[in-house]
Amino acid sequence: MLPIHSPKPPSSPTKATKTPELNSIKRKNSSSSFQSQNSFVFPNSNRLWLLLVIVSLQIIILLMARGLPLSHRRTHFPSPLSYDHKPVQNRANFSTHRSKSADISISSTVSSPPDRCSSGRIFVYDLPAVFNRELLDNCADLDPWHSRCEALSNGGFGREAAGLSGVVPEGLVPAWYWTDQFAMEVIYHNRVLSHECRTMEPDSATAFYIPFYAGLAVGKYLWLGYSSKDRDRYCEMMLEWIKDQPYWNRSDGWDHFMTMGRITWDFRRSKNEDWGSSCIYMPGLRNITRLLIERNPWDYFDVGVPYPTGFHPRSDSDIVQWQNFVRNRRRKTLFCFAGAPRAAIKNDFRGLLLDHCNNASGSCKAVDCTGSRCSNGTSVILQTFLDSDFCLQPRGDSFTRRSVFDCMIAGSIPVFFWHRTAYLQYQWFLPDDPKSYSVFIHRDLIKNGTSSIKTVLQSYSKQELNQMREKVIQYIPKLVYAKPEKGLNNIKDAFDIAMDGVLKRIKEQEQPGFKWK
Repeated sequence: MLPIHSPKPPSSPTKATKTPELNSIKRKNSSSSFQSQNSFVFPNSNRLWLLLVIVSLQIIILLMARGLPLSHRRTHFPSPLSYDHKPVQNRANFSTHRSKSADISISSTVSSPPDRCSSGRIFVYDLPAVFNRELLDNCADLDPWHSRCEALSNGGFGREAAGLSGVVPEGLVPAWYWTDQFAMEVIYHNRVLSHECRTMEPDSATAFYIPFYAGLAVGKYLWLGYSSKDRDRYCEMMLEWIKDQPYWNRSDGWDHFMTMGRITWDFRRSKNEDWGSSCIYMPGLRNITRLLIERNPWDYFDVGVPYPTGFHPRSDSDIVQWQNFVRNRRRKTLFCFAGAPRAAIKNDFRGLLLDHCNNASGSCKAVDCTGSRCSNGTSVILQTFLDSDFCLQPRGDSFTRRSVFDCMIAGSIPVFFWHRTAYLQYQWFLPDDPKSYSVFIHRDLIKNGTSSIKTVLQSYSKQELNQMREKVIQYIPKLVYAKPEKGLNNIKDAFDIAMDGVLKRIKEQEQPGFKWK
């Protein structure tokens, strides 16, 4: 395009005081000035016409270009910023250059931290001490055979583990305790009190936590001929107290939850002569969400949570270090089984598994837990799981057993024989696809000799084995209870998953048309 020049306006008359040179020029041109003006108004030259046409076209094009939208001009005339070494970032800066205040507003919106309590807040009832603190104070009397004080010390973690040097990384030894499998009520209570979403204002709460140690309260009365009234007494007392609370009456317990640190069947006595208390069947407890180490799969209000194990990470780095340790562990045996046979039970399945293991010609390591060999305070089970690719997990005295979690934390792949041992129990904490982290062999195939455990496990390729183990390792944080009362920094443990699940389900219950199942 030719350069655009604006035509100059006609010169104004000059005075006689101008310089002689200027006057001389004007005198020379004065005789032809009229002719020049006539030539401008009535041009006869083709060159003048051509010049006028070109100038006019340039003016028209300029006016049209200024009328185009700004975005179109950017498209046809790209900014040099788009050719920078960081084109995406620079294009973003270019497109938002219009206002610094707009940039500040956008930046503050993006960088603001998310609301970690968006699912709601938890109010903790201040129960009378008889329902929790006094039970701990009287820990020596909670069991008819021995004191429970050591097991319930250190906030429910029990005594610090000894004898693990050389078994686990030295830097992680302080994260291990000999934790009792029935201590979860104390662990959860301590964590809820320090939870970031705890509120002291009940009007702002989504969920209400009842810190009643139902498992510790009933444990003593399960044995030695105590009556059904003895086993029901604490639960009845608690319900009498809670029914006087306005927020309980407002919802009839639908937005309340509690922990019950034993299996659900210890609280489901239907006849006076049967085992356990009738706590869950009491009308006042019907609508409460109950966190248990074993649930009834057909009761919506039962939620299965992981058994407490011995590993209580102190930080995110403890988790990562442990995951790397079990991932890189050199495992010596194909599979293992740790358990005690039940000689009094006809066709005892655990005894059958011990026989399978002992007959596996060096492919299986068996740990007979008869007596106290596998009790808290020994590292034999942990070492066995760390050395094995797979660990056999039949049902225990009930459908579940703590050994499932001891096995998985060690990076060993669980082998199940009942669906109710894990698949129908811990949906909040385990992968949705059972095949991604475990092996299932129906117990009848073992009982009738149709299937060989060793043959089934040997059929998995190295790649399949590694994929399953990696899935187990990935889920370790969801199976452990962290040591800090406020939890870990950026990793959610089993307690965090449980609280998120409780808040989510209570919010779902508030939705119109909600149907529990």
